[in-house]
Amino acid sequence: MKNHILIVEDEEHLAEALAHNLEFEGYATTTAFDGEQGLRLAQSIHFDLIILDIMMPKLDGLEVCRRIRATGSRVPILFLTAKDSDADRLLGLKLGADDYMAKPFLLEELILRIRGIFRRQEWYRSKPEEQETFRFGSNEVNFLTYEATTKGKTIPLTEKECMLIKLLAERKNQVVSREEILERVWGYRFSTSSRTIDNFIVRLRKYFEDDPKNPRFIHSVRGVGYRFTADS
Repeated sequence: MKNHILIVEDEEHLAEALAHNLEFEGYATTTAFDGEQGLRLAQSIHFDLIILDIMMPKLDGLEVCRRIRATGSRVPILFLTAKDSDADRLLGLKLGADDYMAKPFLLEELILRIRGIFRRQEWYRSKPEEQETFRFGSNEVNFLTYEATTKGKTIPLTEKECMLIKLLAERKNQVVSREEILERVWGYRFSTSSRTIDNFIVRLRKYFEDDPKNPRFIHSVRGVGYRFTADS
């Protein structure tokens, strides 16, 4: 079955050109030309990926993303925008976007980004019956429900938080470089994007460490990356 991609873009000629080229690459596509229409489609049809412009009439892309994530949907979202600042990129990622491309962009790069998103999804979901739950210390992470039990309570996790935990757990007691984390979890490399990793690590330590400033499980390796230390 073809992967189905929703394209939400108010520049109709661009949306139609993207649809044509993605169909040529073997994907099925549906187009919407404003945020309200895109949100209705996203809430009524199953899509494997949403390409979402940020600056649109009626509802902007950030609000569309926020409302989609509020329903619990994990559909991958790739933002398109005329803005290319670190602040805009980080805001999009905090809202739950999987990737971010600034206009103008090369079609070939967009296709590579899309393939990367699907590849990361396949990695994350591989053999779920063998790794549905990961336990360390008094903590437990469920990779299927995106929930963690920690410090006597259950908390929701974002997909990126789960992907980062999964990567570190798979490589327990080994150092995982920042470059590999960016590639495996986010699928891109920007010189300033290591801040994104730092922010996520801080959050994970708050969730799972009794003393986040003196972590037991998630350790920084200066100038290289991070290491997850398994229980003895």
